[in-house]
Amino acid sequence: MTEIDPSTDEIIIGRIAGIFGLRGELKCDPTSAGRILFSEGTVLRCESKESSLPIRLTQIRPHKGRLLIRIEGVDDADAASAFAGAVLYAPRQDVVLNEGEYFDADLVGCDVRGIDDTLYGTVERVEHYPAGDMLVVAGHLVPMVRAIVCEIDLDRRRILIDPPAGLLE
Repeated sequence: MTEIDPSTDEIIIGRIAGIFGLRGELKCDPTSAGRILFSEGTVLRCESKESSLPIRLTQIRPHKGRLLIRIEGVDDADAASAFAGAVLYAPRQDVVLNEGEYFDADLVGCDVRGIDDTLYGTVERVEHYPAGDMLVVAGHLVPMVRAIVCEIDLDRRRILIDPPAGLLE
């Protein structure tokens, strides 16, 4: 099996939500940017509480908004249960972003300023919801929509927003 060097610049491309059925399938929630990397034969790094190891995907199929995946050597529910809750990583250079897409890790730590130059804080993390992505700034959720987020400048580590009244209070 091909090894993935965990010291490389990696990104999260999915999380394993649990087992599906009795034959070793796993329910996987891929990130939007990482979804394209899920194909038969792909090697990913799988990190759980107990271990970090390379896995090879042998089968992928869509199911109710998720992917059902099979991992080489995992043939039953008992073996699959060891992967529940694990996080899947791929080398950053394997993920192609579209215009206006960003890696969560690149946004974390950016200053968030208003159009009047008010500093609201820094991005603590990015949360993903079915309705859209949210920046967490000083404990507040800031929707990542064009009406609010005016500019993202990764070189200056700055995000310019035009928040509606009360959003960050």
